[in-house]
Amino acid sequence: MATELRRVVFALLPGTHPGCLMPALSVLLSANRMAEDVCYQIECCTLDEQSVRAGDGLLLQPAPLDQCTPGFAHLWLVAENLSASDNLPDWLAPRLRAWQAEGVLIGGLEAGVAALAASGLLAGGRCAVHWRMLDEFRERFPEVEAVTQLFVCGEALCSSSGGQASTDLLLSVVAREQGQDLAALVAEDLVIERIRDGAERQRMPLRNRLGSSHPKLTQAVILMESNIEEPLTTDEIARHVCVSRRQLERIFKQYLNSVPSQYYLELRLNRARQMLLQTSKSIIQIGLSCGFSSGPHFSSAYRNCFGVTPREDRNQRRAQQAAEGATRDN
Repeated sequence: MATELRRVVFALLPGTHPGCLMPALSVLLSANRMAEDVCYQIECCTLDEQSVRAGDGLLLQPAPLDQCTPGFAHLWLVAENLSASDNLPDWLAPRLRAWQAEGVLIGGLEAGVAALAASGLLAGGRCAVHWRMLDEFRERFPEVEAVTQLFVCGEALCSSSGGQASTDLLLSVVAREQGQDLAALVAEDLVIERIRDGAERQRMPLRNRLGSSHPKLTQAVILMESNIEEPLTTDEIARHVCVSRRQLERIFKQYLNSVPSQYYLELRLNRARQMLLQTSKSIIQIGLSCGFSSGPHFSSAYRNCFGVTPREDRNQRRAQQAAEGATRDN
């Protein structure tokens, strides 16, 4: 089959494990195997002169992006954490806009989307963000519409929520550039049952997360997840799913080894912890948004669940992040 050779550059932001490249890289390598001619020339860069060292010690020494030879067709920014975009070089934003004007397809994989947002390329637009990073991303970049789709891909800008979604995104790009037939061959080569559409939701079906397909249990948990700020009572949930309170409690005990009230409390506390560690909202704001009527009530429940108060947990995480930042700088 006839193919067109395109240069593809992956730029790893500081602290990014090279393994983050693999979901996207595997698609392009497979496309080269399955096509009659090599269709993607792959290069790896960093944003500066520094090598990339992962937490497990793996070392990668690619060339700096600003010294990359012109003429590439794709540029994919790759990062593990949103903080990787905190200190981007001054030259990056104007260079990204110039490359975009030249017709380069620019994308962000996982937290790499934050670099696009910080550079102003996503202002007024939308992008896919991993659900784990969603609150923090929205707080950092309120001018961008962050969605929980697998990926978003336009003519000039693309974003993936990471992991397997990056595979889906690159498969869609291969289909667009090289044809559906090659994309289908790549999917078969990678033992992918189907190519998922970018508009699909990131998280697996609730029944899979719960380890059960009991319809009443699924309905009850969906109700809980949809009513975090103003929690429902167990009786109200039971009425909504058309079972008695006692029957609902038996279902939760059988499938989750918990009672509805305790499961609901832990759900709200886990949501609070996510917000606490990913946003700068005050502790009282977070407590109220997760259904706790007062600061002391929130703090007591949080400590009973996690062993530390919300303030202690946040301070510990900030100290850890500061230490990691100091280690990277050295």
